[in-house]
Amino acid sequence: MTIVDNAVYVDGCRAAEPSTLDSTFDLLREHGGMAWIGLYRPSRHEIDAVAAEFDLHQLAVEDTVHAHQRPKLEQYGDVVFTVLRPARYLDDVEEVEFGELHVFTGPDFLLTIRHAESPDLAKVRARLEDAPDLLRQGPAAVLYAIFDQVVDEYEPVVLGLENDIDEIEDQVFAGDPAVSRRIYALTREVIDFQRATHPLLEMIRSLDRRFTGKGVDEELRRNLRDVADHVIKIIERVDGFRVLLQNILTVNATLVGQRQNDEMQRLTETSLAQSEEVKKISSWAAILFAPTFVSGVYGMNFSRMPELHWALGYPFALGLMVLVGLGLYMVFRRRGWL
Repeated sequence: MTIVDNAVYVDGCRAAEPSTLDSTFDLLREHGGMAWIGLYRPSRHEIDAVAAEFDLHQLAVEDTVHAHQRPKLEQYGDVVFTVLRPARYLDDVEEVEFGELHVFTGPDFLLTIRHAESPDLAKVRARLEDAPDLLRQGPAAVLYAIFDQVVDEYEPVVLGLENDIDEIEDQVFAGDPAVSRRIYALTREVIDFQRATHPLLEMIRSLDRRFTGKGVDEELRRNLRDVADHVIKIIERVDGFRVLLQNILTVNATLVGQRQNDEMQRLTETSLAQSEEVKKISSWAAILFAPTFVSGVYGMNFSRMPELHWALGYPFALGLMVLVGLGLYMVFRRRGWL
């Protein structure tokens, strides 16, 4: 197990940095305050050890062990179990990478279990440690700050998706044949992003209701509602991305069909032009075949051909060739072949 950070906070200040989890539990019992433990991909045995110390519900523990959970917020007694799906945009491969963060929030402890690189909880710690008045409010303040960080990290993802959509629009109108596959892949990412963001709004509102009457500072609740406003904006933009991608896919199909029709029309016109040429060639071939046939007949040199010794045989043969040729020419011309 990787213990990313393990500290005990008293009165909003970092009071101790235990080297082991057992030391953390002992210090918490001895001095009070709040324990904030950050784990990265712990094993089942290690999760069970922490669960036993903080009396975590078995169903929440099973969800943490198996991971692959959808965003949700559940309460087991005085412990709130939160699942978040942080995301980050990978510029080099132009893809969205989704992580998973599990947060257990109790009266005097906060346990974070990351199953991916994001979110950057070090920023959350640094921010809260620089604001002891906020950190003094305990696990509720930390949970708010984690929500805020996850939502803030969504913004670069939204910008990355928006840029990808702009590129796809250019590809569509440029006639790129590979754009359909990219539209499909980006649509899948947008759907995954919707699954990560849509539950957040109700989760935050539910958390705000839980804070009512629990002594949570009103300013903290205002900040939480501000995070909800950011979530609404992100959800609206992501929903717009999905609609836009569906429209782009429709436009691309239309353009592909139009290009195919244009190509078929071009091929048809080419075929018709070729047919006209074949008609002309066939017509001239037939016209030239007539004199060849006549000359072939008179060139057989049979001894009993009467025309061979006829004084007008030669002019007659030539005249016959010309008449047959002119006759065929007139016929083909009348039919529009020539």
